[in-house]
Amino acid sequence: MARDIINRLLAHLRSIGDRISFMGPALARITVGVVFMGTGWGKLHSLSNVTEFFTSLHIPAPWFQARLVAGTEFFGGLLVLLGLGTRLVSIPLAITMIVAIATAKRDDLTGLQALLGFEEWSYLVLFTWLALVGAGPLSLDALIKHLRSRKAAPASLPSPLLQPRA
Repeated sequence: MARDIINRLLAHLRSIGDRISFMGPALARITVGVVFMGTGWGKLHSLSNVTEFFTSLHIPAPWFQARLVAGTEFFGGLLVLLGLGTRLVSIPLAITMIVAIATAKRDDLTGLQALLGFEEWSYLVLFTWLALVGAGPLSLDALIKHLRSRKAAPASLPSPLLQPRA
């Protein structure tokens, strides 16, 4: 009897989890999308400061890299927020986090615990997850997929009301 109650409870919890599973990718996309649009916007409006900072980090071609990172963060953040091309655009955003950890955070990297505590690491994990699982059902990616599947399915013709006599 107790086993049946536990099994019913677990089945009910799984059912609830299945119904709200869309929230994981949506919340991740909203979070990183808004954050990276903001950081990208800030970089786009202070490119000379970003170039100077990249120069101090000995990043090659700092003038070019500043513009590349600013554009990647702003437009990539916008696309992730909308859920458009999420799997693809998450890759360059993840790479920017790897570079940030390897350059700007290098002196603070004292071990695994320090690495796991970096917000850049958290963003890297979220971008990797989005690249692997996609944008989820509340996204333009899902809407486009749905619209394409509707176009691909042949429309069934209604059966005629009157049949010809043989």
